[in-house]
Amino acid sequence: MTEALTPGANAPLTAARVTVEVTAPQRLDVSGLLLSATGKVRSDADLVFYNAPRGPGVSHRPATGAIPDAITVDTWAVPADVAKVLVVASLDDPAASFAGVEPTATVRDADTGRVLTTFTPPRLGREKALVVVEVYRRGAEWKIRAVGQGYAEGLAGIAADFGVSVDEPPAAPPMPAYAPAAPAAPAPPAAPPMPTEPPRVNLDKGRVSLVKGGSVSLVKTGRPPLTSVRMALGWEPAKRGRNIDLDASCIAFDANRERLETVWFMKLNVFNGAIQHTGDNLTGQGAGDDEAIDVHLDGLPAEVCGLVFVVNSFSGQRFTEVKDAYCRLLDATSGEELVRFDLTNAEPHTGVVMCKLIRHFNGEWVMTAIGEFVDAKTARGMVKPSAALL
Repeated sequence: MTEALTPGANAPLTAARVTVEVTAPQRLDVSGLLLSATGKVRSDADLVFYNAPRGPGVSHRPATGAIPDAITVDTWAVPADVAKVLVVASLDDPAASFAGVEPTATVRDADTGRVLTTFTPPRLGREKALVVVEVYRRGAEWKIRAVGQGYAEGLAGIAADFGVSVDEPPAAPPMPAYAPAAPAAPAPPAAPPMPTEPPRVNLDKGRVSLVKGGSVSLVKTGRPPLTSVRMALGWEPAKRGRNIDLDASCIAFDANRERLETVWFMKLNVFNGAIQHTGDNLTGQGAGDDEAIDVHLDGLPAEVCGLVFVVNSFSGQRFTEVKDAYCRLLDATSGEELVRFDLTNAEPHTGVVMCKLIRHFNGEWVMTAIGEFVDAKTARGMVKPSAALL
């Protein structure tokens, strides 16, 4: 019996040519990305999909009838400077997400059709595209790893992560002033274009101010990656002279959206100090940040894929009694403010999910402003709402 892979698990390939089929209740588009040891494509020609079905050692097979979209990897023909091939799936409907859709990758011996292994990513939600598996070198061997990394931005997010340029298609030439009449014929359906969403903002132009739902990649071109950051949160009582006890917390999740640890006023550090709460503010009075949480990104365990930062009203007041709530991300080494998100509205609830930091498959961290209100007085009550927003 074929053994199914679990997220993060790997297995040796027992065939030199493999086909990775991805199936789901809805129609999927499957693509392949050839990555060098840097984790990026060598050029845009390393994207293999329905409009460019052949690359060196990698080919795309379109769906026909009951046969699903697939990527075939001929490991003997993959160039030596290609370290891995990602198999990516996206929904044919660009407005749809993977919520309620359970895709399954089936890895076959391309010559015999024998099933080598399968993988079904667990608990998908708002993702519109997905790195399903990777076929990669390990010395002289080739192996396959179950990934299941989703992207709410769709294929544009994957393209930005792995260095594929996504340009607007060239404009069609103007129609001539006169053309002889010709019998009308139905035009063949055009292949859907690659997404043309703008690339994700990064830190190249300095501090970024986010609005609700906005994201920023925590990288700056030509600079080493951030190793330590501080998430600082602040607020003021809406009524002068009245104290309000809000608590900032950080919830760490794995790739399955399962909680690993929570840093809050009852537990000030986890992961051997990789996440550290600086202390509880009982009143909210005073200028500047009220509470802060330090995160040593390079000290986090590999299974930590997402950090969600939340604020709760332990004293029971609702956020309609709070004003000027914000969070800001700083470089903990230099103190430089990198990103800021001001909560511009208030709702009569006792908790708010402020923002999240997500570790993408290539190691890049991305911050997204959330600003969703829920009813919970402590971090314990924020776990489920936070997981749903990953």
